[in-house]
Amino acid sequence: MKEIRDRYEIFLKVCETGNFSKAAQALNYTQSGISQMMAAFEEELGVQLFARAKKGVTLTDNGTRLLPYIQEMANQKDKLRQAAFNINHKIEGKLRIGSFSSITALWMPDVIHFFNEKYPQVEVQIFDGNYDEIRNWIIHGQVDCGFLSSIVADDLKFYPLCEDPLCAVIKKGHPLAEKRSVRLEELLEYPFIIETPGCDNDILHLLESCKKKPKTSYSFRDDTLIMAFVKSGLGVTISQELVMKAFANDVESRPLEPGRSRIIGLAFARTMNSVVTKILVEYFQQNMEVACGGRRPDAGRLERTAGGATGFGS
Repeated sequence: MKEIRDRYEIFLKVCETGNFSKAAQALNYTQSGISQMMAAFEEELGVQLFARAKKGVTLTDNGTRLLPYIQEMANQKDKLRQAAFNINHKIEGKLRIGSFSSITALWMPDVIHFFNEKYPQVEVQIFDGNYDEIRNWIIHGQVDCGFLSSIVADDLKFYPLCEDPLCAVIKKGHPLAEKRSVRLEELLEYPFIIETPGCDNDILHLLESCKKKPKTSYSFRDDTLIMAFVKSGLGVTISQELVMKAFANDVESRPLEPGRSRIIGLAFARTMNSVVTKILVEYFQQNMEVACGGRRPDAGRLERTAGGATGFGS
């Protein structure tokens, strides 16, 4: 595959060879392509750079005067490429991760211990947020990567890690606690405690798809507050198994019927390519079986269900 060259590099190669044809051969271009690029370069600068003759080309006086500046531009581009290479290949510096509460509580302590032991020159920083905040941080480069659900990972690199089933959450002794599974319509007969918009798009997407609308009694951003209000009998809610594992105390959970789940993964900007983030992905690829209880998402299934809560049996 032909490497794309910039006009500064081509200009210098023409100066070196004194011939468009030889420069084209050296750079794997056509002679006409080189000639057209240099003509466009001259037009952009408003200066004739080369005196053309049958045997080749030579620099004009003005071209000679501009040569050191063009050489410096080419050098700066080389330095930029080298700096980018160093950033992407050195295992040091900061690793900024956007995370939400259940993932932070369950997975991040082990991640920090891993980097402290294996790569002590890497400082792991955790930015706590909801889906919308984390996605925005990734897009604007405020974090290197972040945990998201597949439903909000459009236009980002996304590495699926875990299939996390949604569940109905009720207080102990609630009438629905006698059932092995709960239909969404049954759950919505009771006052509903909902997460603040932007905190859990999977649940909001599921509720929007249901003809019966929730009778919302309270809305919170914090999972622990939601669980506390459910425990007190002030309403019911929908959550996920990871949240239940991290924060649920003295409440009951039941699978939804039909089942639903979210796909949790690591999301990156499409231009992100650092070696530190690659190490993080490899870490999770090696450790997710334990963290997710064996529920690794199927790549083909994820592709078919991207953009919404995934089906999880019936």
